[in-house]
Amino acid sequence: MKKKLNVFANAAVASAVLVGGVAVGGVNVFAEEGAADEGNKEYQSNAIVEFEPSTDKTDPTDPNDPDGKPVGPIDPTDPDGPKPGTDGPLSIDYASSLDFGKQKITSADEVYTAKAQKFTELADGPNYVQVTDNRGTESGWTLKVKQEAQFKTADGKELTGAAITFTNGVVNTVSESPKPSIFANKVTLVPGTEASMLAAKDGEGAGTHVLAFGNNDTAAESIKLAVPGKSTKYAKKYSTQLTWTLSDTPGADAAEGNE
Repeated sequence: MKKKLNVFANAAVASAVLVGGVAVGGVNVFAEEGAADEGNKEYQSNAIVEFEPSTDKTDPTDPNDPDGKPVGPIDPTDPDGPKPGTDGPLSIDYASSLDFGKQKITSADEVYTAKAQKFTELADGPNYVQVTDNRGTESGWTLKVKQEAQFKTADGKELTGAAITFTNGVVNTVSESPKPSIFANKVTLVPGTEASMLAAKDGEGAGTHVLAFGNNDTAAESIKLAVPGKSTKYAKKYSTQLTWTLSDTPGADAAEGNE
């Protein structure tokens, strides 16, 4: 039986070779019509992705390297703080509260420096304000700050002539969008008057951007409080409030109050 199967198979092959007509080992065998190689075939498909503005809050991040990792800034004025940032998609994520320390009363003109920003996840760093633009338009924005009133005690005693000055301003970001080109390298606040601190022109400022006052080396000397010696000083705690305002108005060519 096995032999018969082999013979039958050989005969079938021979028959196929003969019918094919292309010469193989002395036998003609013809290629089947239409079986010629016609080359590679191509077909196009598509891939899409669509973005929308995000209304999620953005956590405060490292002012020197704002890569988005939460860092836990500490508010020296509020043990329950800091306050959460504003809602997106254009948001103020964080602004440092300032601690000028406990100082001795003196009749001389004095300049005190704000302590560095403390973090739960980082070493001390510069005080800063952080803005995120997740609108998806790159259409610019403006950040201003206003000292609401002069430093006062809880019972209304005023620290006359005191002035806060921000220095060593630098903009940090990991975004590929151009940095906001208008920023406060140095600005002195006038109580009750807004000052422009950071502004992105049209085509700038998408993503998260930080205005840091100094770096790790200069963090504890970049925001100063000048107090005239002639001001009456009571042995009490003085405070004031800073209000940061972010608008969708693109930055102008010059920012009032900046140097």
